[in-house]
Amino acid sequence: MHPKVEQLAEQGQSLWCDTFSRQLLRNGEIKRLIGLGVSGITSNPSMFRDSILGGSLYDRQIARLTADGCPPDSAVYERLAVKDIQTAADMFRPVFDRTGGLDGYVSLEVSPLLAHDWQATLEQVRHLWQVVNRPNLMIKIPATPAGLLAIEESLADGININITLIFGLEMYEAVMDAYLRALERRVRLGKSVERVRSVASLFVSRVDGLVDRLLDEQIQAADGERAASLAALKGRAGLANAKLAYQSFRRTFASPRFRVLAARGAHSQRLLWASTSTKNPDYRDVMYLEALIGPGTINTAPLATIDAFLDHGVVSPTVEQDVEDARQTLAALKQHGIDIVDVTNQLLAEGLDKFAEAHRALIEAIGGKVALRAA
Repeated sequence: MHPKVEQLAEQGQSLWCDTFSRQLLRNGEIKRLIGLGVSGITSNPSMFRDSILGGSLYDRQIARLTADGCPPDSAVYERLAVKDIQTAADMFRPVFDRTGGLDGYVSLEVSPLLAHDWQATLEQVRHLWQVVNRPNLMIKIPATPAGLLAIEESLADGININITLIFGLEMYEAVMDAYLRALERRVRLGKSVERVRSVASLFVSRVDGLVDRLLDEQIQAADGERAASLAALKGRAGLANAKLAYQSFRRTFASPRFRVLAARGAHSQRLLWASTSTKNPDYRDVMYLEALIGPGTINTAPLATIDAFLDHGVVSPTVEQDVEDARQTLAALKQHGIDIVDVTNQLLAEGLDKFAEAHRALIEAIGGKVALRAA
């Protein structure tokens, strides 16, 4: 294990990888990461699109599925994705076993086209859980109002769930509540809660991406003093939002309500920092890793960000530092007409659109490959 990853573990944080492709599974990169101590991996529709369309690694399997008469293109995609997820899950299984189910997970997302249909989402969750058939699978469900219903039902079924595209604090509170309700339902039915695992993925850098753009628009029209005060707020909203989310996490899982569940063997729903690569080259490349280190958390980062952190990142308990400054940052933004609630709502809508577009493009491209082979 790399010393930096070991130091993170001492602080109660796991490091996961937010880059996924069949090429990484085959070229030894995933094995390298596991050797360094990276203890999980997450995927999303955009990654599968890039992986499947970026080369010929899938062509032989597509040809075989086509020859076998596999119906529509979405079913072909599922077969491709399931094979990759099973391979990754098997590679991370020793981590899962060694950590007693704390780490070693591989995440597979439900179709983003179902984000507003909880029943269809739940049906797909149950289906994927069965076909992947790995205890260290986590199925990703977007944090929409409909998604909350599917999240609770899935967890009540005992399925591991990664709740994705969380931006706002109010939604994060609702996600934790759904987790607790699911566990309480299992207890009432006499079912075990010891093996139910979940993470809540709060996106960080995308918040700064949008807030910084809004700040820049105002800076262009501002005078010197006002422009300076606006510029001083850049690059701070994402971390502020995340630090306040961590305070909610600490309160919820230290509450009497959760202690009742913990006495029956329940685990906290870990808070996962997603979107932690730095998009602005003016910012320190590992700022979203260094500033959010603390117990009960995971940071899932792209390969380049992981390597940068292992090279020059600094490990210290930071997630509960500057909490009051975080509150003041969001208050100052609101005074300038930038409401974090509006920002996070917009980011959720944009995130859903982005993943839906990637999913559609992927299915269309697979259809093109299938049609080409059938010609």
